[in-house]
Amino acid sequence: MKENVIDVLMYLFENYMDEGPEFNPDQETLALELSQAGFPRGEINKAFSWLEGLSGLRERAGQLPAVSKPNSLRVYSPLEREKIFVEARGFILFLEQSGVLDSVTRELVIDRVMALETDEIDLEQLKWVILMVLFNQPGQEHAYAWMEDLVFEGFQDRLH
Repeated sequence: MKENVIDVLMYLFENYMDEGPEFNPDQETLALELSQAGFPRGEINKAFSWLEGLSGLRERAGQLPAVSKPNSLRVYSPLEREKIFVEARGFILFLEQSGVLDSVTRELVIDRVMALETDEIDLEQLKWVILMVLFNQPGQEHAYAWMEDLVFEGFQDRLH
């Protein structure tokens, strides 16, 4: 089984999200637990770096102005288009038009997707990244709850 950073992040989120965004366990203890769960040390380290980047964005997000006006359209760079397929870009646009994401959280999501060391991201993985970003942003509780229902409802549908 080839685990990647997104798998480590999903495991952490599923197992520790009840602790809240301020959860800050000893990294070595957590790394040991992740290793025992079968995740490679390299992917664990990359996941920790990704989370540190998310934490840094959380601190700066409150200082960022809204980056777009109503009815404006986000133009993706060639590198972003390579990694974020049209279906995923359409989903981001849908969430923005639905009020789940604003222009700042959209940019945070895109930043975190681009920080993943994968060639491409599928829609399910994107949903998890969005969920993690919203979870870590103060004032996004309603958007997080909506997204959580979407992610876990879809997960439950696959179990039945």
